Amino acid sequence: MSIKKILIANRGEIAIRVMRACRELGIASVAVYSEPDRFSAHVTAADEAMFIGPAAAAQSYLDVEKILTAAARTGCDAVHPGYGFLAENASFAARCAEAGLCFVGPSATAIKRMGDKISARAVAHEAGVPVVPGTIEPVAGPDAVRDWAEHVGYPIAIKASAGGGGKGLKIARGPGDVDAAFSLASKEAVAYFGDGTLYVERYLERPKHVEVQVLGDKHGNVVHLGERDCSLQRRHQKVVEETPARILPTVRQKLQAAAVKLGAAIGYDSAGTIECLVEGDEFFFLEMNTRIQVEHTITEMTYGVDLVKAQIRIAAGEPLWFTQGQLTPRGHAIEVRVNAETPTADFRPCPGTITRYIEPGGPGVRVDSGVFKGWTIPESYDSLLAKLVVLGQDRPEAIARLRRAIGEFRIEGVDTTLPFVALLLDDDEFKRGDYATPTIERFMRERGNAVAAAYADGAAENDGLLQTAESGPPTEIAVEVDDKRFAVRVFGLADTAAAKRSQVPARRSSAHDARSKARSADGEHVISPMHGIIAQLRVAAGDTVAENQVVAIVEAMKMMNEIVSPRAGKVGSVDVKIGETIESGAPIVSFDGKTGA
Repeated sequence: MSIKKILIANRGEIAIRVMRACRELGIASVAVYSEPDRFSAHVTAADEAMFIGPAAAAQSYLDVEKILTAAARTGCDAVHPGYGFLAENASFAARCAEAGLCFVGPSATAIKRMGDKISARAVAHEAGVPVVPGTIEPVAGPDAVRDWAEHVGYPIAIKASAGGGGKGLKIARGPGDVDAAFSLASKEAVAYFGDGTLYVERYLERPKHVEVQVLGDKHGNVVHLGERDCSLQRRHQKVVEETPARILPTVRQKLQAAAVKLGAAIGYDSAGTIECLVEGDEFFFLEMNTRIQVEHTITEMTYGVDLVKAQIRIAAGEPLWFTQGQLTPRGHAIEVRVNAETPTADFRPCPGTITRYIEPGGPGVRVDSGVFKGWTIPESYDSLLAKLVVLGQDRPEAIARLRRAIGEFRIEGVDTTLPFVALLLDDDEFKRGDYATPTIERFMRERGNAVAAAYADGAAENDGLLQTAESGPPTEIAVEVDDKRFAVRVFGLADTAAAKRSQVPARRSSAHDARSKARSADGEHVISPMHGIIAQLRVAAGDTVAENQVVAIVEAMKMMNEIVSPRAGKVGSVDVKIGETIESGAPIVSFDGKTGA
């Protein structure tokens, strides 16, 4: 079949990435956008754009009917889901097929078998691939989790069956941790994937997280494109990825062979990733991501294969145009995820307005981004701003190139993970390449003061007022007619726009807005260090709390954040309700004798 127009059912940098592939293939692209994404980069990058609803993902990017309606109204013949949202939703893939749309991804059958982490474990076991010990059925509640853990011991990982990217994953190190871990994992799973189903598996304390990229077509061909080391993680989400992984050659060979075997066993027909945990000379199947990965970029750099274009060509029915023997990697590639987060505050999301944005360049440097100067980061979605990717002839050159690129990257107005990564590159475990999933946690314990100093040094005042438009006529503005977006050139608005800009204050750097503990200025309140929604309250008026006790859970940018008491004391009042929106700096709890503002 021939694909002529693709609707991208996603947002941000991955939507732009798909649009670029479409443009090279001569395929028209259609963006969809929610209320806070009206002026996002992916909207203007598309050939057409359709408004699909409010900020809540369930009413926009996760609303299947709105996505399909947008595709029909714009005359699309295919849909690309990107990653996250509906990317691993088997029923969505099936609905696309029913609507006569080509789903750019694997078959609904493959997604159902492997997208659900519980069934994927069973499939891997049947294929002879070793799996991490865990449940083969969903767990109904905390009591069922504790019953299972009695037989295998702690720590355990409670995970979203529909999950990925660390969303909906919580660790319980003892029976007392299970209730909170189960609740938080379920809430994150519902918020991000629309499915709160959970399972449990043994938690390995110091593994490497290594994944293998596979490509399959609709004609029974499956190949691998090497492996990636994704072990550098915070909050069980990746920060830095590199390829090739620093693992034993024998393990590499077994991993790659197992990935191809598993892909062939299920008739996999798109780009996908087999994720494993590696300890020494052993590896265990973890899950399969039946979609394009955030870190697909480093595989593209080393293998020279455009994986997104490959997805589209495979979806159109084309057989693979190369064999395994024709795939030869070159050099060493590293990706850094640039997130709007404050590392000194447990990597809490940091939404706000970007007041300066300058990307690095030069040999071997690639940036996939969905942001720009003057853009306000929505609080409703995840914190990824851009991906910084470098390629070197070998690992030392890649690291040197990465250092140089980080030094050139300028993002102001919000905290990002860039200064943190710059320090991480000097860590001995990173330099040796023998780091594992707990490395960042250990690094923050040992180098937390250095990280705090780096963010304090970078918290200078912004050097001017926010500027978001070009001076001089004509001015291009966006208008919507019956939910469809159009770009219109208007003359005579430049002076008015400039006058309005002068009234908008610059957003200060938020490096001092939050730290590793929620704390109050006067010691009489527990305040929220972020804008978000009150997801849980753990205390009531009259309760006695200990220092560092969790008093509430605030949902911000799809993450559940535990807010702790800055000191011991008696709760005088709870100043918020579950489901309420709270601003950064507002009181959640007041100690006895004080009331909330």
